[in-house]
Order: sequence, then C-alpha cells, then structure tokens
Amino acid sequence: MRHANAIARRTFADARVRTWSFAALFAAATAANVVGYRKTYPTAVERAQFVAAFGSNMSVRLFYGVPHNLLTDGGYVAWRGGGMLAIFAGMWGVLAGVRIVRTEEDSGRQELVLAQAVGRGTVLASSLTAVVTGIALLGLAVVLGLVGTHLPLGGSLFLALAVVLPALVFTAVGTLAGEIAPNRRVALELASGVLGLAFLLRVVADTVSGAGAVRWLSPLGWSEEMRAFANPRPAVVLLPLGLTVALLVLSARISARRDIGTGVLVAHDSARANLRGLGSPLGFAFRSLRGTFAAWILGSGFFALVLGAVSKGITANTLPPNVRAELERLGAGAIATPAGYLSLVFLFFVFSTSLYACAQIAALRREEVDQQLETLFALPVSRRHWFASRLALAVAGAVAIAVAAAVFAWLGAVASGVSLSLLDTLGSGLNCLPTVLLFLGLSALAFAAAPRASGAVAYGAACVAFLWELFGGLLGVPTWVLGLSPYHHIGLVPTQPFRATAALVMLGIGAALMVVGAAVFERRDLTGA
Repeated sequence: MRHANAIARRTFADARVRTWSFAALFAAATAANVVGYRKTYPTAVERAQFVAAFGSNMSVRLFYGVPHNLLTDGGYVAWRGGGMLAIFAGMWGVLAGVRIVRTEEDSGRQELVLAQAVGRGTVLASSLTAVVTGIALLGLAVVLGLVGTHLPLGGSLFLALAVVLPALVFTAVGTLAGEIAPNRRVALELASGVLGLAFLLRVVADTVSGAGAVRWLSPLGWSEEMRAFANPRPAVVLLPLGLTVALLVLSARISARRDIGTGVLVAHDSARANLRGLGSPLGFAFRSLRGTFAAWILGSGFFALVLGAVSKGITANTLPPNVRAELERLGAGAIATPAGYLSLVFLFFVFSTSLYACAQIAALRREEVDQQLETLFALPVSRRHWFASRLALAVAGAVAIAVAAAVFAWLGAVASGVSLSLLDTLGSGLNCLPTVLLFLGLSALAFAAAPRASGAVAYGAACVAFLWELFGGLLGVPTWVLGLSPYHHIGLVPTQPFRATAALVMLGIGAALMVVGAAVFERRDLTGA
C-alpha cells in the first residue's frame, strides 16, 4: 500500500502542470460561454433568430456538433463549450495514458520502480488512480465554471461528465498504445490517430445527411449523445465506461506478458544502412521528426479541405439582422460569405500551428531529458548552431503547414462550387506565420531560461491568448485589454487587409526572443527531468 500511494502521488505530481492548466481552461471556457451568450442574446426573440441562423448550419456543426435546446443557457454551453472541451479532454487523456506506460519505460524509471517490492499490476493501478484524480479535477473545474454562472447543479454535473468521459476513454487508448508501441513517439502517434479518427467520425455524423448513426462509433459522439441540459441520456455513460474497462483489461494482460522496454510492435534492430541526412544535427532531426511533420501537414490539410467544402453554406441571407450586427461588433461581420467564413476559421489554424511550434520546442526538452543532448554536445557541435538549426526546422514546418491548409481549403471550396482565388487563401495561410513565430520565440526562450517549466509556459501562453480572443469580446472587456492577445492583431485576410505593422512587430519580438533564447541556452547547464 505504501508503494502504491507513493506511485500515485508521483504520477499526479508529474502531470500537475498539465492538469491544472487544462482545469483552468475548462472552467474559464464554460463560464465565458454562458456569460457571453447572455450578453449577446438576452431576449427570446434574439435567441430564436440565432437558432434559425446557426442551428442547422453544417459549417458550424463541424466545430461544435449538433445543437440541442439552444434557446437556453445550458443548451448553448453544452453545444458551444462541451463539443470543443470534449476534444481537449481526449487530448489530455492521450498524453496521460502514454506517459504512465511508455514515457516511464523509455526514461528508465519503470525499471527502478519494479526493482522494489511492487508488481506491474500495482504500478498500473496506482498510476491510473492518479490519472482518474486528474480527470475528476477537470470535471470539477467544469462544474465550478457552470455553477458560478448560476446554472443548475444537476445539469452542470452531467455536462461535466459528458466533457471528461473522453479523457477517461483516451487515457485507456493511450495506455494500450503504450503497451503496443516500441517507443513513446509511436505510442503518441497511434493514440493521436485514434483520437483523430474519433473526431472524423463525429464530423461525418454531424455534417453528412443521413449519417447520424456514425456518431455511435465515436467516443466524442457519445459525449454529444448524452445531451446535457436537453433531455439527458444517462444510459449513454455505460458506453465510454465499458470501452475504458475493456481497453484497460487488455492493456494489463499485455503488460503482464511483455518485457520492460519492448512493445507488441517490435522495433527493427537491423536494416540496410541509410546514412542520408546523418551528416548534421539538422539532418538527423529532420529524419527523426519527418513522420510528425507529415502528420501535422496531412491533418491540417484534411481539416482545411472539409472547411473549404462546407463554406458554401455560409451566405448573408442565412443570418438575421441582429446576428449580422453582433458579428460586426465582434469584428467578424465578413463571415457572412464563404471567403469571410474561411478568413475567420483560419484563426483556428493560427492556433493549431502555434501549438505545433510549442510541440517542436517540447521535442527539444524531451531530447534533453533523455540525455541525447549530452552525447551530441560531446561532439564538435556548437550549441548555438544546433539551437538555430532546430528553430529553422520548426519555422519551415510552420510554413509547410500554413501553405497546406491554404491550398486544401481552396481545393475544398472550389470543389463545392465556391469562386475563390488561390492567392487569397494563400494569403490567409501565410497570415498565420507572424503569430506562430511569436509563440515559437516565446517557447524557445522558455526552454532556454526555465526548461522544466517550458512546456507549461509555451502551451499555456498560446491557449490563454486564444481563449481570451474568443471570449473577451463577448464579455465586453476594453479594447486595450483584448489587445494583450496576439490573436487580436491578426487581420482576417482576405476579407480584411493584412495588418503589416502588427505582423512586423510580432515577427520582430519572436526573432528577438529566439536570439535571446539561443544566448541563454549556450550558457546554461543541461538539466534532467
């Protein structure tokens, strides 16, 4: 029991920054949705017009799912907040599940733990106990955000359950991926692929006529079918709980039969020598990360293709006058056209590509923790050159992702019959880069100056700034306060002019942060976990 408690406490402590960051996100997002809806649509007539404009709009369903009971505050937040937060919960679960199995083994810590008087089953159960505690904290954050805006406790608890159940399912998915994969990178790719498939199934069910039954094949669809604040379906809870138990039982059986450090998928110990790209740290980094680059590019491209295809459904005639006026107040009035809609949703690509930049710096930290950098810098390799080359690789990847999103959005729009210029969509894609490079610079400086906190600083800054831009306008905060978010200074290209001054400022700040980060990294000691 003593060992089990120690393992559980340690597992929770390792993930505390991620858990508290997600909890703050969940609480803020749910509360802001309710407050914003009340301020924007205070009367029943305005809400009815809103439902008429967006209730059956396929392009809006792509992000949030099928709405139920939008005339109420609870129905709105279950749709607008619950749909997105369920995806974030799934991401949290993937990271948690992979960490408690594959990350612990790859780092060598699992062998030290098992050298004590403790079995594998105890280690897995203790780690899962810590993860479930973290999931409970996420649910509590949702409840506090909802109850704090005076929504009923019962409905708030049920919506919180709908939001966090994907975290439970994808923790089990991540755990199983950790047992199957030969290393952490492959495990993350497998589990993330399952999450992406679940999201794709939900999108198909929500946007394709007659495909509603597909929703029952996705854990994200199950959260939607629970219908919090709108004829709740408690029996649906059995589906994610049952799948979680089944996956964890399978993981436990695999764990009991395999050697530490191995997986069901066996890594090849020998192959024909391929020395291309191994003459420099940059070439080696590209070879190591090319699968990750391809996944980001293809994922962004596919999502952009779908957005381009559904943009045809956005016309000015579908929006009532008060909704158009409110969109104008929020600076998004041009959404009433297909081109305007794509201009607005490219804000999401700015955000996702910023997360890509944060992930590239997180990869540097992982190499440091795994002591790869100690070996590398024992060779005649300049720290400053290595740091600069990795930043250049991250910039190149960001450009590729932005261009891919622009091209595929254009292809989707043209295929659906929308008249749209490729140059316009390329402008929308390249418009992502100044903000992305700003966050890349911030992440680089955090890695150099405070390596242990670099992940929390990088991801936290990107997420908080994006949420502030989404909900700050609805809350009626002063313009100068909104201006604290870099996303607020992005022009919605092509329907709005490119904000060259703001872009140059962000590029300058990002470049300066990278230069300072390189100088700091050159002088500091390498650190472990």
